[in-house]
Amino acid sequence: MDGHGAMKLTDAQLEVLPAAIKRPRYDRAQLTAGIVHIGLGNFHRAHQAWYLHQLMQAGEALDWAIVGAGVRAGDAAMRDRLLAQDCLTTLIELDPKKSGAEIVGSMIDFLPVEEDNASLIRMMARKEIRIVSLTVTEGGYYQDAATGAFDPTHPDIQFDAQNPSTPRTAFGAMVAALKQRRDAGLEPFTGQSCDNLQGNGTILKAAVCGLAEMSDPSLAEWIATNGAFPNAMVDCIVPATGEKEIALAQAMGIEDAAPVTHESFRQWVIEDDFCAGRPAWEKVGATLTSDVESFETMKLRLLNAGHQMLANIGELLSVETIAGCMEHPQIKGLFEKVLTTEVAPHVASVPGMTPGDYVTLISQRFANPKIFDTTRRVAFDGSSRHAGFIFPSIRDALDAGTPVEGLALVEALWARMCAGTREDGSQIAPNDPFWSDLQAVALTAKDVPEAWLAQSQLYGDLGRQTSFKDAFCQWLPMLWSVGSAATVQRYLG
Repeated sequence: MDGHGAMKLTDAQLEVLPAAIKRPRYDRAQLTAGIVHIGLGNFHRAHQAWYLHQLMQAGEALDWAIVGAGVRAGDAAMRDRLLAQDCLTTLIELDPKKSGAEIVGSMIDFLPVEEDNASLIRMMARKEIRIVSLTVTEGGYYQDAATGAFDPTHPDIQFDAQNPSTPRTAFGAMVAALKQRRDAGLEPFTGQSCDNLQGNGTILKAAVCGLAEMSDPSLAEWIATNGAFPNAMVDCIVPATGEKEIALAQAMGIEDAAPVTHESFRQWVIEDDFCAGRPAWEKVGATLTSDVESFETMKLRLLNAGHQMLANIGELLSVETIAGCMEHPQIKGLFEKVLTTEVAPHVASVPGMTPGDYVTLISQRFANPKIFDTTRRVAFDGSSRHAGFIFPSIRDALDAGTPVEGLALVEALWARMCAGTREDGSQIAPNDPFWSDLQAVALTAKDVPEAWLAQSQLYGDLGRQTSFKDAFCQWLPMLWSVGSAATVQRYLG
């Protein structure tokens, strides 16, 4: 028990936690590993791990437990926190009408984080590991920013191709493990991306097979022929964890060094393409389908793009949270008008949901005052997120000859944010892997707006499209001269 009267979260303490806390009904000592998850952060623990936990609560999938892994030095801190509490996680649901906590126990171990990934490779090579899943962020797949194709020239990829038995990257480790499986006469595991990327399984396959091709073409062919990389769409708002979230768990009677808060909404749409079996996720609410693309498109073009539309101007206007952005009349107006008039017309309906209904749904979700999701978190890695979530809508609108004024304004707001100062004069801390480059161009674009669109590694030929370019070059100087709220009001009015 800690100084706040909370019980330390461990297997031994599960039975003495407060009665209102849901906890595993299964015997965790009987669980065996079936999944390795690389990049184990909050989203995975609130999403994939939760779905698996629900199956285990029903007495199923007990041989599919998760082993966590990381390939970055910073992952070691999460490993230490989770191993100290037997890899248990407190999930705290934040809903305006109700709240509650649940202990998720579907994860049973976290591998050492090593520069050569030796322990990770050994684990993935074991026969009982049938799925290797990943959340490594949208920008973690070594894609060419302009084309989306696998980039074999990246130094990390070059290193792994030259040192295939001691790789640095998650994909190099997967290739090394798959080689061991092939050489041992085992079937490959399924590679399952859980990141917010259109065609995430296809992108993962390109990275794994592309890297394998560079050192062992026959291995690449074996993986492509025998492996599986299902596409999937994932959705649940999961804020970052800080002192506030740790204190919230303590107030509920749980001493958890890494609790996770989340909204009540979850969605997981998965292509039913697995080469070595899978848990029966459809029994606990996941959608298994042959058509993931339409679900992906709706979510990425509306929810994920909408997040960027809110977060960039929110940073400029010093609005700390997404819920706060939804209370701001100009920010909310921009979000709703751009999505409704310029994005939704190019998005198809999915079973049970039209694009208009989806905009209404995400408006309600984003406005949840209990979800403390910061604009800074959402705005992170804009160079990947704008390319993945917003640029496709710009292209569709240009191809269809429909308006792009609002989308151009969204891009101008991103450019203004990347200049690194808010409108109150405070500094915006670096928030993108390419922040210094973006900031330099953003400051140049203050006087020469075309400079921002000339970043061909981002925009490709979009910056040369007349209607988009003209609108952007109208909005960016206006943002600098009259400010974000007044500029947006002009667009709305």
